[in-house]
Amino acid sequence: MAAGTDTIESFGQVSRVADTVFRYLLFAATMVGIVTLAILIVYVANDAVRPLTADPGWHLTFFLTLVAPALLVGWMVRRRDPGALTFGALFVGMLVVSLMFSGGVALLLIDVVFPIDAVAVALGVGVPAAVAVVLTRYAHRISFTARLLATTAAFYLSLFGLPGPVGNTLGVPQLLPSLVRFVRFYPVIPLDWMLVVAVVGVGSAAAVGSFVAGVQNRKAGLIAGGAALLGAVAAGLGGPFVGVDPVPAVVITGVAFVPTVTYAWRGATAEEGSPLGLAFAATVVGGALVGAAAVDALGFAGPQSWVDWGFLTGAHSGTAEAAGLYPAIGGSILLMVTVAALSFPLGVGAAVYLEEYAPDNALTRFVDVNISNLAGVPSVVYGLLGLGVFVTYLGRSAGTVLVGGATLALLILPIVIISAREAIRSVPADMRQASYGMGATRWQTVKNVVLPEAFPGILTGTILALGRAIGETAPLIMIGAPNVVFNLPTGFGSKVSAMPLQVYAWSTLFASEDFYTKAVPAGVVVLLAVLLAMNSVAIVLRNRFERTD
Repeated sequence: MAAGTDTIESFGQVSRVADTVFRYLLFAATMVGIVTLAILIVYVANDAVRPLTADPGWHLTFFLTLVAPALLVGWMVRRRDPGALTFGALFVGMLVVSLMFSGGVALLLIDVVFPIDAVAVALGVGVPAAVAVVLTRYAHRISFTARLLATTAAFYLSLFGLPGPVGNTLGVPQLLPSLVRFVRFYPVIPLDWMLVVAVVGVGSAAAVGSFVAGVQNRKAGLIAGGAALLGAVAAGLGGPFVGVDPVPAVVITGVAFVPTVTYAWRGATAEEGSPLGLAFAATVVGGALVGAAAVDALGFAGPQSWVDWGFLTGAHSGTAEAAGLYPAIGGSILLMVTVAALSFPLGVGAAVYLEEYAPDNALTRFVDVNISNLAGVPSVVYGLLGLGVFVTYLGRSAGTVLVGGATLALLILPIVIISAREAIRSVPADMRQASYGMGATRWQTVKNVVLPEAFPGILTGTILALGRAIGETAPLIMIGAPNVVFNLPTGFGSKVSAMPLQVYAWSTLFASEDFYTKAVPAGVVVLLAVLLAMNSVAIVLRNRFERTD
């Protein structure tokens, strides 16, 4: 005992010294990994942002307006309510991340997809979806088969019209145009920002209204949704008066400001939130704005960063100073939209079948083993698979958005399946048995009990898988994606590049001292920022729903 050891039956000799040494070894290994990663990120960020090139007055101004007040207010808030400080920090993080996502949405609606096309597709999918919801909730006397046929017919008529593509190939005139076609070619087209309000503003208002109604009541939800929609309209009307185009103003309001304000309202009125947290967030945001105005008024020069507005909105150039990442950013966004549309329904569907319907036999176990093995296959193998299947066998054009998205979807599909299965498996069996005891069928139990409970875990796993897909380069190289593009892709059949592929091209094809020290670090910082934003969304969702449960 004096030596710090003891003997316990079935455990053998237990040493407190060995336990302490093992604990500190684990701590040291963790710190080595964290410090190494931090040094790498700081090194790359220093080359990209170059903070030491700013005037001393610039640093002093932001220290006095932002750093010092934030530290002081944060310390005071933490002493009184640590949870409020967490809420305030999450508020600031949500504002930054939502602004990044709003930039991606604005990119799509300004330079890739025409607003009228977005409205047409939204109505073409939304109207049949509304029909399906109405039939499910209020047409209980109609058989399931009849409701399924009616929903299918609504989707077909909305997207293709009557008689549809088959009749057109036979030379039969279209008796009824599709809803999508009717909206696209309607003779009176509103202004672009009004169309964006119809898509982004209405969608944001519906989400906010549903959330508030779930927290309080239906009347409060209607008021919140109406206020969000009025905010989007006001942004479109008032944007030009503050130097912002109407379309970006509507997108930023609907995607960034409305969700952030809703989060602030919920956090300030909930138990885990506090007005003190809003005070900390106001100190950070206000300090940044005041500092920016002060350095501009005093004439202090900021860092000569390579990550600037010209880099984010410019195309590739033969010189590092003029090189931009805008087409690659747009390509990555389109690729992720395609990957999510293909991998999410397939992965979740496969997970539901394997967990809820598949029998426990040799075939199922064989499928389980192979799904786990496929999750560890190198990404270049999936690139070869995409080249062989989509390009060689199916005859699709190499290097397009559709081929690249399908290849990356195959890459993350096993990960989505595994994460979705784990989320479904974590749903307590008692909830299933209670549903069966009330007379529900297996399908009703899966739809109303299992999937709502497992959805946070499913969404978290999908976001993390998308984070892996957005950083992959080898599959895109194998399918023939161009290293450099000078224009944004305009459709699924357009050639596409991506942020990691562009950075790879700068470090190989355009290898020079300027590109190594200017364009490459700037591209890496942007890519890391996008990855961290996606991962932060997954982490916040997971923690939020864990606290809710």
